[in-house]
Amino acid sequence: MAAAALAAGAPRLLAAIPAPATATAPGAAADAAKIVAIVNGDVISRGDVNNRRRLFALSTGLPMSPDVLDRLAPQIAKQLIDEHLRLQEIQRRRIVVTDQEIAKAIGDVEAHNGMQPGTLRKRLADDNVEFRTLVDQMRVQIGWTRVLREVLGTRTQVTPADIAEQQRLLKAQVGQTEFRVGEIFIPAESPAALDEAKRFADTVIQQLRAGAPFPVVAAQFSQSQTALQGGDLGWMQPSQLDPAEMRVLNEMPVGAVSNPLPVPGGLAIVALHGKREIGKDPATVLSVRQAFFPFTAKLDPANPTEQQKQALEKARGVSASAKDCAAVEAANKAAGGARPADPGEIRLETMQSALRQVLANLQVGHTSQPLVAEDGILVVMVCSREEKNLGLPTDQEITERIINDRVELASRQLLRDLQRRATLDVRS
Repeated sequence: MAAAALAAGAPRLLAAIPAPATATAPGAAADAAKIVAIVNGDVISRGDVNNRRRLFALSTGLPMSPDVLDRLAPQIAKQLIDEHLRLQEIQRRRIVVTDQEIAKAIGDVEAHNGMQPGTLRKRLADDNVEFRTLVDQMRVQIGWTRVLREVLGTRTQVTPADIAEQQRLLKAQVGQTEFRVGEIFIPAESPAALDEAKRFADTVIQQLRAGAPFPVVAAQFSQSQTALQGGDLGWMQPSQLDPAEMRVLNEMPVGAVSNPLPVPGGLAIVALHGKREIGKDPATVLSVRQAFFPFTAKLDPANPTEQQKQALEKARGVSASAKDCAAVEAANKAAGGARPADPGEIRLETMQSALRQVLANLQVGHTSQPLVAEDGILVVMVCSREEKNLGLPTDQEITERIINDRVELASRQLLRDLQRRATLDVRS
């Protein structure tokens, strides 16, 4: 898990955008202009709430029926109030998020979803969502990250003593079960707010259990800084979990999503992505290089095109002649670099079965035979193979966890302080 809570990159606001859906027409202009809340003099209109809830429904796959949108409204309004408080703090500190940074963030979202530039704006327009809604959300998340950098200052520096203390705690828990957890945090500061939060959580859980991707939902709504990583908490030990979450995780099967759980400050929805024994997770870790030869058309095995035949000949040539990983990198570059030559460290056990078998039988420094798919041909070389115990985190992973915990605490404390000092006029 990367310490992206203080990273400069764009937040993961939309991990997947479904095809355009038939949308209900927005309310009349007069209705959209009605005031929902005034936050230190800044107005939130019903139109603002409508746009944000439609964006949320679109990105998570919720149906845009009046009933669903009405159920989203109270929590979306609260989210916008907190967002305005963050934006005002960003402005007070004179932190500027440039149009170029937002444009890059939008471009990253489009690239992640395989979209051509400009597609996202059109997709949102097709569903009656103002593009400004996504821009505003990105601006606040990027700017708030910089606020937290300022607040934390030197506390982002993790000392060897900090790491040693965490290692001591981990070793004391060796043999216990730890959990790979995703979390959506829904704040609620009062019993009335808790009732609204639970209604919203029930709507979200229903959609998650129907197949909505957990990272997408977390990125859109979770009010924890881990929303920037799609709600991923990483591997959590018993001592790091809230008792309510711990009790449920012990009983959940991998892949399950919990009911709303009361935690300090609100509710949590947790997803269990994996379980393992602390200190015991043997793995075969590979470093590989790949050369990919793309097809210009989908392959018909019975009738390959001339370009596909030429790609196969090039792949065979690399498979026969490449003597080291540098040669495979050079071949991938010559083929256009459609895929990265270095896909990063690979855990053999997590690979798809067909490729896992190829890599398991491939000696270090040897290339595979050409691996043909519908979109192109792959040649792979194993550069190194190492047996590791991944049950204990590295020093870097411990450092990232400590920083993430400090960021999360600073974010919640600062927001609570802004809420206490704010002048709010919330209307029905």
